[in-house]
Amino acid sequence: MSEQKLNLKDLRQDYRSSFLLEEDIEKTPLKQFEKWFKDALKAEILEPNAMTLATASKEGIPSARIVLLKDYDEDGFTFFTNYSSNKGQQLAENPFAALVFFWGDLERQIRIEGVIEKISIHESTSYYHSRPKGSQLGAWASPQSSVIPNRTFLELNLKKLEEQYKNEEIIPKPDFWGGYRLIPNLIEFWQGRSNRLHDRIIYKRQKDESWTIERLAP
Repeated sequence: MSEQKLNLKDLRQDYRSSFLLEEDIEKTPLKQFEKWFKDALKAEILEPNAMTLATASKEGIPSARIVLLKDYDEDGFTFFTNYSSNKGQQLAENPFAALVFFWGDLERQIRIEGVIEKISIHESTSYYHSRPKGSQLGAWASPQSSVIPNRTFLELNLKKLEEQYKNEEIIPKPDFWGGYRLIPNLIEFWQGRSNRLHDRIIYKRQKDESWTIERLAP
């Protein structure tokens, strides 16, 4: 007898915890983001800086994965990775990308669209040397997104590197590793509401660098 198929149609959550009104929001999306991010920290959301990064090849074939936000300011949102990875190769072909934060406990989502650029070598090196030594060596040990024979391959690579740098205080940053910054041109804040009439407020960057604020139908 075949297993019974899971019924997903009745899986739903009625959102009731908060609301998002025009009179309560910040004038710029970065200030609104910071306000919500502080709420996520206060609520002790697990890894509130975890975000989905969506990229696409030059042919328009999309990919998505979770990465960690490591900095944000008026210039944009910064994360770090291997430049030779699948996402790095796609960003070299097509710099347009999107980010999504979802904080289920707060019934909130933030969607960000924009263009990605590499940050400076100085910024990447500074962050690289702030990481634990194991993480620094891990960047060297893993040919990210490449097919490897087994787990032992990685462990042997790491072991060799640990021996090589056991007496070294400073481990050089790989040329193939560093940071990207997504420069936003659109940021949407989504707050779950009852009866699926959710609040959606969207900020759009204008040519003069100002931001328009509009409400979208859910």
